[in-house]
Amino acid sequence: MSDKGREAAPPPPEPLAAEVFDSHCHLDILKTPVAEVVAAGRSVGIRRVVTVGYDLPSSRWCAEAAAAHDDVYGAVAIHPNDAGNATDEVLAEIAGLAALPHVRAVGETGLDYYRDWAEAGDQQRSFRAHIDIAKRTGKALVIHDRDAHDDVLRVLAEEGAPDNVVFHCFSGDRAMAKICADRGYVMSFAGNVTFKNAGDLREAAEVAPPDLLLVETDAPYLTPVPYRGRPNAPYLVPLTVRCLAEVKGIDLGELCGAISATGERVFGPW
Repeated sequence: MSDKGREAAPPPPEPLAAEVFDSHCHLDILKTPVAEVVAAGRSVGIRRVVTVGYDLPSSRWCAEAAAAHDDVYGAVAIHPNDAGNATDEVLAEIAGLAALPHVRAVGETGLDYYRDWAEAGDQQRSFRAHIDIAKRTGKALVIHDRDAHDDVLRVLAEEGAPDNVVFHCFSGDRAMAKICADRGYVMSFAGNVTFKNAGDLREAAEVAPPDLLLVETDAPYLTPVPYRGRPNAPYLVPLTVRCLAEVKGIDLGELCGAISATGERVFGPW
């Protein structure tokens, strides 16, 4: 296909005046070298990224990428959709990876009742094991919660939540956001908060305290408006940050500062 018939890529977003970071992406799935992804992010004010595992091979990859690249940090876990493979041996290796210095979180773990790729019992057993790993290693717990709010909250209460809990790609409504805020859980919003039909998400973001907010891409997924249809990447974080600042009616620089401070608190000193 000639360049003439190919749609031109839109320009990158306007850079942020204050630095923030991408709290959740999948660099292993992107078809761009890690160094290039990080450089593109830095050009718009996104210096650091947390790349997140979802099975044992991707968790190993994330740990290695975090060790090899400045300002890339890892998270390791077995995704709830793969919970049937969360054997004792696999979980023991996840625990070993979680103890590494460049791995800053255990995730993404949790519950996914939207898909039936794993039995609910297997998912809950795996989730409980990951909560234990997070507490034993002193790392943040990054939760995948899809159509499972009540059980996620119940399991956290029964097991005792780690000091730092992040609801990745927050999918709850205003009431769920208030529950999370009351329990000190951090809510990370992705590019879908910019979607036209995401009114419930914007209402949740409106009531979420600034010191319990993070922003993410979930790259290459959930690309924000107006870049939908293209792979997501950390350089698009500014679009989500600006949406959140508008929804909350707060200064953009103030929000960037709050996100950065929360990142340091949750994931440890950079």
